[in-house]
Amino acid sequence: MCLTSPDIITPHASVCPTGLCGPYRSSEWLGTMGSNTGTPTLTALLCLGLCWGPWNQVRAGAPPKPSIWADPGPMVMTGSPVTIWCQGSLQADVYHLYKERASKPLDTEAPQDSSNKASFSIESMSSYTAGLYQCAYHTSRNGWSERSDPLPLVVTGVYSAPSLSAHPGPVVASGGNVSLSCSSESTLETLHLLKEGGADPPQHMELRTYRRRGQAVFPVGPVNTSHGGTYRCYGSPSSYPYAWSLPSDPLHLEVTGVYREPSLLAQPGSLVLSGDSLTLKCHSEAGFDRFALTKDEGLTPPERLHGQHSPDFPLGPVNHTHGRQYRCYNGHHLSYVWSAPSTPLDILIVGMYQKPSLLAQPGPSVSWGENVTLQCRSEIHLDTFHLSKEGSPAPPQHLRLQDTAAPFQANFTISPVTSDHEGTYRCYGSDSTSPYLLSLPSDPLELLVSATHPQDYTVENLIRMGVAAVILVVLGILLFQARHSPRGPQDAARR
Repeated sequence: MCLTSPDIITPHASVCPTGLCGPYRSSEWLGTMGSNTGTPTLTALLCLGLCWGPWNQVRAGAPPKPSIWADPGPMVMTGSPVTIWCQGSLQADVYHLYKERASKPLDTEAPQDSSNKASFSIESMSSYTAGLYQCAYHTSRNGWSERSDPLPLVVTGVYSAPSLSAHPGPVVASGGNVSLSCSSESTLETLHLLKEGGADPPQHMELRTYRRRGQAVFPVGPVNTSHGGTYRCYGSPSSYPYAWSLPSDPLHLEVTGVYREPSLLAQPGSLVLSGDSLTLKCHSEAGFDRFALTKDEGLTPPERLHGQHSPDFPLGPVNHTHGRQYRCYNGHHLSYVWSAPSTPLDILIVGMYQKPSLLAQPGPSVSWGENVTLQCRSEIHLDTFHLSKEGSPAPPQHLRLQDTAAPFQANFTISPVTSDHEGTYRCYGSDSTSPYLLSLPSDPLELLVSATHPQDYTVENLIRMGVAAVILVVLGILLFQARHSPRGPQDAARR
């Protein structure tokens, strides 16, 4: 029988030789082609195009390969349900599910609601149900499709969780490098690193023993914006590669230096009396809605950039723990990408020790151009001294004593003195072991710059010389005109 539609075959059924639309013998085809009459040849060609050709195409064609996926996902917590979906063709009449490339199907399902897919349910995930799955489907017209791509179905929570850390730290400058170290005390031979929401598949690495702990180090870098995000790691034994441990605690990798750095200011100032309130303000270009403040802990990078929507960071009432060096960053909401850090700002907490004394040598009234020394002296053992001027935006000057024997004093020399140095000064003392904790301020010292100081009269003298030159020129013109002007009638009569 012809495997063509009736509307094509019917008009030519009377001209098709008996058996032509069945298996055609080559001797019959050659005999027909050798006839002197054109009609048998034309009839044979017509039947070949309408019958044999389409039938041969259907026999040679195979159904498209199906697709396979898991809902809610390919990683399922132990004891949780999961559904495997296989999507094929609307002509499919049955779907088969295979595990680990077995020749016999694990399960068989009919299409769901006359659609082009079928579902296979697993009520409770375990090490037994985890593995590699494939599916295929059958159509009455074309037979069986080839199998889908393999689906790795992983069960998690079978073993205790490993730990995940970043070295040198989880906050990395763009272009830098970082290592994510996954370590486990269990006997798990393979460790896996995943990025949440990432398009890349998990990375796998064999465990190596280091200081009695098994670990795998995953290098990341040079870091760019795509590396920012949340990472977790898992472990699995080699005998059950699809049975994984509980996930590690999340590690948030944050990339800095992508945008221009903001500025960080302290209100009312960077010198704060213990118990008072302080606000740090992070100023950035327009368009940023997330801000983070960090306290520098020596050479250790910050553990996390805790973002907030406001650029203001209120601190207070402040105590000794607030004395630190601060930086701020800006970024965008729900992003792990940040700006470069601001210039560091030192917050100094005042009131930790008794106040020192502040004297001016030779005195607080100084003539312009002379030298003056402001001497800060403490009765208790302090090895660092700070001098500040009220109203000055500059940070306090500081000097550290090389000789820690008494007297405990530092000399701040101003040379030469100008009118810019006039103002009110205070000094503080601190210990180098706690550089951000200062004493109470000294009594204020008013530095006066004498009005008798030699002034720079260059501009005034130039103006005076210019005016004198103009007057001389005008007088010269008048004399010239007087000498060469015509004489009056009396002088003419005398002549």
